[in-house]
Amino acid sequence: MPVRRGVVIGLSALGGFALTVLWSAPFVDKVIGDGVTSAILGHEAAEAPMTSALAGIAFAFASGLGGTFTACNIAALGAVAPLLGQQRSLRSRFAQTLPPLGWLAAGMAAVSAVYGVVAALFGTHLPQYSTATASSGLSPRLVQSMVVFGVIGLILCYLGLAALKIVKDPLEGVERRFPHIRSLVMGLLIGAFLIGRPFGLYRQLFRDVADSGNPLYGAFAFVTQSLGNIVVLAVVFLLLSVAAGGRVQRWITAKPGRAAVITASAFLVAGVFTFLYWDVRLLARTGVIWYPTITWY
Repeated sequence: MPVRRGVVIGLSALGGFALTVLWSAPFVDKVIGDGVTSAILGHEAAEAPMTSALAGIAFAFASGLGGTFTACNIAALGAVAPLLGQQRSLRSRFAQTLPPLGWLAAGMAAVSAVYGVVAALFGTHLPQYSTATASSGLSPRLVQSMVVFGVIGLILCYLGLAALKIVKDPLEGVERRFPHIRSLVMGLLIGAFLIGRPFGLYRQLFRDVADSGNPLYGAFAFVTQSLGNIVVLAVVFLLLSVAAGGRVQRWITAKPGRAAVITASAFLVAGVFTFLYWDVRLLARTGVIWYPTITWY
């Protein structure tokens, strides 16, 4: 078992590292993120007028969906694997799929709403509002991103190691009393993505919320943005659980420890990618260190 754990950790870390080397932010942010958002809105996203709260909320959802595969959100897809561990009958499969998604959305909405209120009241003084650049390559908003996503990356790595029982699982005791605690925690982490997100269209929304000074609008807009972020995650989870559910769950539970390996791998790949991309690769912009990248777009 120690050897197997080492293999899982090594391959997962290698996968997360390889993803940071191959990742092209211009392609993902501009081509996919801006492209999807513009297609939903029916006009160029960067020129989208937010002349009312309703227009701002529509922009929030569209940009949230468009930003699904950006580097500041891709770790959310790591939440799918931990939700698949239980075998379900065909009749109850759909019904049992909804509570994990509901608790994930609840945790996400709680953090997003609170940060939306903070952005509306104090946003003009926060780094995410600033358009300043720095000669070092790290603007104030990127420093905020490094801190937030660095912490999130380390938490995901810890949860991955806990799934392999290498470190103490902080959720194990709580889970006996509250079975959906893991979904809630993943929701809290996904909601926290907004606190560090430097995605251009999100900052466009952030500045609009900050300029409005309206806490209610800020809460609704940020919750809507986060909901857009998890639409693809929810669809993937529903397809795996309902459409192919029986086969997927039978395969996961066929061997002891397989569910733990899948969960750990998902967390570790997402965690290693998030930490290396936002703390190590970003630090390379300053010239202090070197980090390998492949420029393909």
